[in-house]
Amino acid sequence: MKDNKNSNRNVYKHFHPITTRWMDNDVFGHINNVTYYSYFDTAVNQYLTSHAGFSIKDDPIVGYVVHSECTYLSGISFPDQIEIGLRVDKLGNSSVTYALAVFRKGEANAAAYGTFVHVFVNRKEEKSVSIPKVIKAVLQELLLIR
Repeated sequence: MKDNKNSNRNVYKHFHPITTRWMDNDVFGHINNVTYYSYFDTAVNQYLTSHAGFSIKDDPIVGYVVHSECTYLSGISFPDQIEIGLRVDKLGNSSVTYALAVFRKGEANAAAYGTFVHVFVNRKEEKSVSIPKVIKAVLQELLLIR
């Protein structure tokens, strides 16, 4: 595995556990690459709902994913227990850049890592808005000071 700062568990501030599902596997017997993005989305939105009280259905704002990428280092497959590492790399006025990584439960090195950018927008007008203070405060807790 290529040594990369994003592949080490110690650079992430929060971990979200996920149990892989049989349907996540592809015909090659490992988790399909598109499923990693679902894991990223789940970890981010779970963090926002549980830590900031963000209501995905009812809040007047939504977070749109405007960019995502993933680097794959090693395969995972059902029935692996995984943990999605989460941190914030950049926190702007209306956007946030998350760094995420997929770890087998308890392992120090990631199977994959990537980024995910949310832009917060008004739900009705679909125009960018400032990140609400309560959300910004919990996102600041995930900033990694380098």
